[in-house]
Amino acid sequence: MSGLVVVGVDGSPGAVAALEFALRDAARRGARLRVVTAVAPPEVWPTAYGPIPVPASPRLLDEIAAAAREWVDEAATRLGLGVPEDVAVEVVAASGSPVYLLLDAAGTADHLVVGHRGRGAVASALLGSVGLGCVLHARCPVTVVRPVPVPGPELDPVTAMAVPAPAGGG
Repeated sequence: MSGLVVVGVDGSPGAVAALEFALRDAARRGARLRVVTAVAPPEVWPTAYGPIPVPASPRLLDEIAAAAREWVDEAATRLGLGVPEDVAVEVVAASGSPVYLLLDAAGTADHLVVGHRGRGAVASALLGSVGLGCVLHARCPVTVVRPVPVPGPELDPVTAMAVPAPAGGG
């Protein structure tokens, strides 16, 4: 296998869609897949020299990596792909900023795939957008994958007229 596809996962619907996209892409390319999940440092310790970030415990990182492996296995099963027969998969769980961890993991990658949460402009401006950070700073092509919409109930014409149209025309 040659080439590398990197995908960020966190268990969200957008990340599940990104993982499936990345698995298909890696299988199509005959590339390896690196699955990255980030754990934000949970707290800081105040000291006389200033706050010191406390890294995530190795046990927590192992648990997160195990969850990511399960997400990979479930996605591969849904797609009818074998791991490692069709796609060689490496799972990386690390403590730190998701954007920086993904950019580092994708430093020599052919493709970086991230999910879209759809928090909106205000929340993304306040909390930061992993997808935007990757698009702006990655050295390889980046694909941002939206989650598959869940079909809603069918509405009769009278009820449908009472439901406001989605923002953005639609």
